[in-house]
Amino acid sequence: MASGQLSRAEGLARSGSKHACHVMLYSGTEAQLFGRIPIRHIILMQMRFDGLLGFPGGMVNLAEETLEEGLSRELLEEVGVSVPMSVEDHVAASYAPPHSSSSSGLIVHFYVKKMEEADIKAAEKATLSIAVDHGQEVLGTVRVPLYTMRRGGGLPFFLSHSFIGNARSQLLDALLRFHLVAPRDLRKALVCSAEMHACSAEGLQAGLALAQEEEERRRSS
Repeated sequence: MASGQLSRAEGLARSGSKHACHVMLYSGTEAQLFGRIPIRHIILMQMRFDGLLGFPGGMVNLAEETLEEGLSRELLEEVGVSVPMSVEDHVAASYAPPHSSSSSGLIVHFYVKKMEEADIKAAEKATLSIAVDHGQEVLGTVRVPLYTMRRGGGLPFFLSHSFIGNARSQLLDALLRFHLVAPRDLRKALVCSAEMHACSAEGLQAGLALAQEEEERRRSS
């Protein structure tokens, strides 16, 4: 288990903390992009209401439900299907300290659930048609591209997006833990993604300078 992570039992043993559960749903697939690039696995994430990428899930009230029951409830609301979760699907938990003396710390539990390809495709469709949180807390379900194309297409571009909390590190850990991406390929994708971050930062700074220049011009006119 990675440094700073807790087991399920250790997370539950921290009294006075709130608990949130999220899950990575995935399946194998024989599909190919453009008929020649193996997709290998379908991994679901979602675009949240705040514009950040994350995994489906949410807060769980242990006074009324178990961690797994709460996660299944959240999946029904956000994805449209109640995927049964088990203790064996629990991968790790992490502790987020309280922001102030009046707030409680948060234990974030992460699960990984393998599904049949037909079931995970049905979940994608359900998100659009019957999930009550679609268009509100959830703006859309997205797949994680595991391939790397020329000029950084695929996984490098995906990893350069903004993620909520530790969702990016949860994804990376799961990709390695469940052998979904070779370590060498993931390292190359991360190097490429880091370069993209640098380019994006330069572009944002240029845009900021342009906006400030225009603001000053309008003030003086």
